[in-house]
Amino acid sequence: MEVCSQLPVLPLDRPVPQHVLRRRGAISLGTSSALFGGPSPRQLCKRRGGVSYNSADQAVLYLHLLGKCRSTPSHLRRRRRGKHTQAPGFVPSCVKIFLQWLGPVRPGARGLKSHRRRLSFQRGLKSRHLRQRPSGPQHLLDQVYNCQVKCMLDKVDSWDFDIFMFDRATNGNGLVTLTFHLFLQLGLTRLFRLDPIKLRSFLVMVQADYHQRNPYHNSLHATDVTQAMYCFLRQPKLATTLSSCDMLLALVAAVTHDLDHPGVNQGFLVRTGHHLAALYKNSSVLESHHWRCAVSLLRESGLLDHLPITDRSERLGSLILATDISQQNRYLARFREHLDREDLSMADPSHRHLVLQITMKCADICNPCRVWRLSSQWSSRVTAEFFHQGDVEKKHGMAVSPLCDRLSDSTAHIQAGFIRHVVEPLFREWCRFSCTSLSHRMLAHLQTNLDRWTDPSQHPETPP
Repeated sequence: MEVCSQLPVLPLDRPVPQHVLRRRGAISLGTSSALFGGPSPRQLCKRRGGVSYNSADQAVLYLHLLGKCRSTPSHLRRRRRGKHTQAPGFVPSCVKIFLQWLGPVRPGARGLKSHRRRLSFQRGLKSRHLRQRPSGPQHLLDQVYNCQVKCMLDKVDSWDFDIFMFDRATNGNGLVTLTFHLFLQLGLTRLFRLDPIKLRSFLVMVQADYHQRNPYHNSLHATDVTQAMYCFLRQPKLATTLSSCDMLLALVAAVTHDLDHPGVNQGFLVRTGHHLAALYKNSSVLESHHWRCAVSLLRESGLLDHLPITDRSERLGSLILATDISQQNRYLARFREHLDREDLSMADPSHRHLVLQITMKCADICNPCRVWRLSSQWSSRVTAEFFHQGDVEKKHGMAVSPLCDRLSDSTAHIQAGFIRHVVEPLFREWCRFSCTSLSHRMLAHLQTNLDRWTDPSQHPETPP
């Protein structure tokens, strides 16, 4: 176990599932209201499980321990009346667990007082432990999930990365965990001198602004797109030509590209007279909203405030706006034209940005290019979201949007058409540009999935 002063800091009041709480010694980490606006330690100490903290500290570490604990040693019981605030009947056990992590206390030594200084995060928040690349786990996790998630993050560049298992392992916090790890992995935190606390605060706000009730457009989709973006950024033509600023914007765009998505399409917003449709004049309504939400959270977190003022907001917006499916033919025509003329130069900033826009589009709709066990789950989710919109339209006497009628449409029919008319043309051109083993592998998965969706024996409800 690492020294407590080197442990990462997690947001206050992270929910812990019941199956974790049943384990003896389940651990949560927390910070004070000075950082995340949560309740004070004195309020927390009244909760079940208790809180151990020093009144001079700016952040605290606390545990949920269920079941019996061994009695506290006598040399610790004698020090209960010190400055250490107690939760009756529990805090001494917490302190004992802390000391077991840090090593045994020698009889007669100052013991608790010296260890209390080592437990303090007050200096750690400004120390090199958070500013430099950590030698241990390079992500902020609950210790219960540490081993499993770390093993998965070691293979985060794999195209077969199981994002659904990762989401379960991180207790629904996959977007924060994966993106923070990627920032460290690419060296962006160090290069741009990003405050880890601000970065994590930004990611927590982003994850919270995704609507988890949406079957498809939720934080899990954003996590999947971010992982795909990382795989593309590692391809030779991008890894050797993109600047660090390009990679930073690409990751931020992937994380925020569907921020605050309402779970319905643009046509629904226009027909219902939604205020967003009026605000953005019925053009790229959702994508414009995602962009403005992303800029708002960047300003609220102050993540990039220390960097020189540039056109990063507009560049970020152009990447998010590129995910508008209705505009795909326009982007694809420009990309295909450059490939046909063989004049696409990654040294040209405008060409490089066009490639980033195509990369963003590929990451957004890459689900059919995954292996079947992952692709089929995404297909069920997006169809469920379409059908939910159709149900709402029927309820209010509106004409049902295309692909949204559960009585006349099917998952197989929708996916087969989507692959043929949207996904395959895009990834054919991407393969011409990239021409790597990954691009050919994605096309192979795409063809396999198309064959399964169009096979009447597997999907007899598919229309002819």
